[in-house]
Amino acid sequence: MENLILTVFIAYTILLFLIAHISSRKSNNKSFFTGNRKSPWFVVAYGMIGASLSGVTFMSVPGGVYSGQFTYFGIVLGYIIGYAVIAFLLLPLYYKLNLTSIYSYLGINFGKSSEKTGALLFIISRLIGSAIRMYLVVFVLYEFVFKSWGIPFWIPAVLFIVIILFYTFKGGVKTVVWTDTLQTTFLLLAALMTVVVILKTLNISFGELMSVSTERGYTKLFETDWSHSKFFVKQILSGAFITITMTGLDQDMMQKNLTCKSLRDAQKNVMTSSFFFVLVNILFMSLGAALIYYAQETGFQLPTNERGVVVNDKIFPAIAFSLNKLTSVIFIIGLIAAGYSSADGTLTALTTTFCYDFLHFDSNEKITEDDKVKYRKFIHIGFALLYLLVIIIFRPFHNESLIDKIFEIAGYTYGPLLGLYSFGLFVKNRKPIDKYVPVIAISSPIISYILNLYSKELFFGYQFGFEILIVNGLLTFVALLLTSKKTFIK
Repeated sequence: MENLILTVFIAYTILLFLIAHISSRKSNNKSFFTGNRKSPWFVVAYGMIGASLSGVTFMSVPGGVYSGQFTYFGIVLGYIIGYAVIAFLLLPLYYKLNLTSIYSYLGINFGKSSEKTGALLFIISRLIGSAIRMYLVVFVLYEFVFKSWGIPFWIPAVLFIVIILFYTFKGGVKTVVWTDTLQTTFLLLAALMTVVVILKTLNISFGELMSVSTERGYTKLFETDWSHSKFFVKQILSGAFITITMTGLDQDMMQKNLTCKSLRDAQKNVMTSSFFFVLVNILFMSLGAALIYYAQETGFQLPTNERGVVVNDKIFPAIAFSLNKLTSVIFIIGLIAAGYSSADGTLTALTTTFCYDFLHFDSNEKITEDDKVKYRKFIHIGFALLYLLVIIIFRPFHNESLIDKIFEIAGYTYGPLLGLYSFGLFVKNRKPIDKYVPVIAISSPIISYILNLYSKELFFGYQFGFEILIVNGLLTFVALLLTSKKTFIK
């Protein structure tokens, strides 16, 4: 089995490099950062599905049905609201200013300290969040393949990073837009075919599966207890703001949207993606129901940790590998696709942010075009090494569903970005004092963390969930307002 998986991995990687080679021909710095703004909107829209899903959705959403039923659907509904805000509020702003890095907006409106603060928040957020997504892929491949060969964990981690580094090294976002279409295709096929195999194995229809799952309580959509961390109103609001921040205020996600030929194309891309994203998440939750039903009907022992607690993230791989060779191969292909899609755009976006918000490629006339190429390559390699370091460091801390962990981190790191952009968009007669912005961006997450830690005592039993992001953004907004100065618009 290990040899078969290795063969599939090599074949997929070769196909990926072929697409990367074709798409990166005649590439230059402009191609790397903006894709020459010639990407077809429907290609970006389709690829964005895979980029948004990643390895965490691929495994944590199906596995999360075991403990959270279908309550993740509230988050998904919020995504639709968030995507609409991105399409009709943020994208017009980015295209009007002709931005390469979206954090240049903060520099234009508030000053250089604000720009660097926003860029640094993104770098920390994306580096950690995306590395955790990639970690999950490496973790599963290690547990089910490399571990049996006596190979240490860090070797497959290095292998993945080197591959991603090589195929994004020349074409950057121009290449990522096209490789994401491949990743999306295999991610969806893996989920769909696994459901089909389970249904066939148990001789049950999809409708019957959903009916039985409903009777057993696994398709519960909405949690109505207001104090619960998954209360449906909180889920919807959190989904909306997670999308606004983790997509609309995220250089990785927006860089792909900004490769479209026009604002109208970019808006069509975002709204089309939102529609399909709902359907895709329903597919993955249905996969979760199928996995649990299979375990119950066959007596399959779900994977647990040393304390005997079921590990959600291991449910999908454990069952996929136990079914047959076909589902094993399907799972591995989907996982590899998820791993690549979560990292390639991130490395490109991190490089772009550093080049434009710290080195100011767009305005620093002292840097020649040849220097830009040289700096860009060194920075790209540097972020790849940091990415690898985070993956290796995180390994001892993996003891729960990673999708919850990623959203928890995002609540603290993206909150100040939400406050900064909200202030710039909605407060027209005041301007923050630029030198105070870094202090505010550090203070707001700390206060939010304390509020979250003692929420039961302070708010009559209320527990914060993903909506701590909103609280964090609001604290940032209020602090900016209190420390701002009045401006006079002619």
